[in-house]
Amino acid sequence: MVVLPVFLQAPWVHLQPISACLFTFVLLSIGVALVHFGEDTWANPGSLLVGVSGSWLGGCLFWGWLRSHPVMHLPVEAMAMPLAFVGLGTRWRIGAGFYLSCLLGAAFTDVMMLFTGVMHSWPVVVQAPLSEASQLLNETAKELIKPQSILLLVIASALIIWIATLMKQRATVHSPAGSTWLVASTALMTTLWVDGLFFLTALIQPKLSGLI
Repeated sequence: MVVLPVFLQAPWVHLQPISACLFTFVLLSIGVALVHFGEDTWANPGSLLVGVSGSWLGGCLFWGWLRSHPVMHLPVEAMAMPLAFVGLGTRWRIGAGFYLSCLLGAAFTDVMMLFTGVMHSWPVVVQAPLSEASQLLNETAKELIKPQSILLLVIASALIIWIATLMKQRATVHSPAGSTWLVASTALMTTLWVDGLFFLTALIQPKLSGLI
């Protein structure tokens, strides 16, 4: 639920942003239907799909129309945050936990982009033609190979692993919110792996990076 939106949504939004946005309602409708009309075993997957729909919509809006304004990324992704906090106390808690955990992962990503200097080059890269963008990506990747940038990324990774571990420890079998903590922990860790994949791709072969 973290990896699929990243690798499916990114090219889809670039080609057809409106249809990608409309797919949000497909995810939301299936999730609501599973919770309300499915058996109890389908309630958790349904709630999870509702949470995915929130992340999907935020990603579509940013990548479809606002991608040249990186400062808008987190505010747009956080548009459903009030509903998610309310949902933590309802049957939708798993979806809410997934959404909030993905939002936390996005916050870590944006902060690291700011501290490592990637955000400064971002608007120029996304507005350039594909041939020029590849060269700009290559230059940006080289900027990351600095001791201070690597150190910051290692610290951020350690923080994410620590927070995800704490979440997993809260996922006790007898706790009503145990599944929510487990989903949130897994989503946050998966965000770290996805970011790591983008980082390695940008260093090895910028043209293959799906980040831009």
